[in-house]
Amino acid sequence: MNKHDASSAGCTLEMARAAKEEAHGVLARLAAVAGVGITRVGSGYGLKINLAKEPDKNQMLPAEVQGVPVRIEVVGAIKKQAA
Repeated sequence: MNKHDASSAGCTLEMARAAKEEAHGVLARLAAVAGVGITRVGSGYGLKINLAKEPDKNQMLPAEVQGVPVRIEVVGAIKKQAA
């Protein structure tokens, strides 16, 4: 876990699915989003936001979107691999 992780028991899978699009829009305005997925948080679910690079040190990223906990990880740029 990193400093951007939400400390929560998670939510339902349906809530996480419903929050994905809004989370992408919100986070994309604040940081370089490489992808948005769903992950386990405690006994429920949350959103996993993959960033292409570290956000600005002064940038505050949300700990949750629509009540769904957000976990953020810097993974680097996502590139398509050759077959």
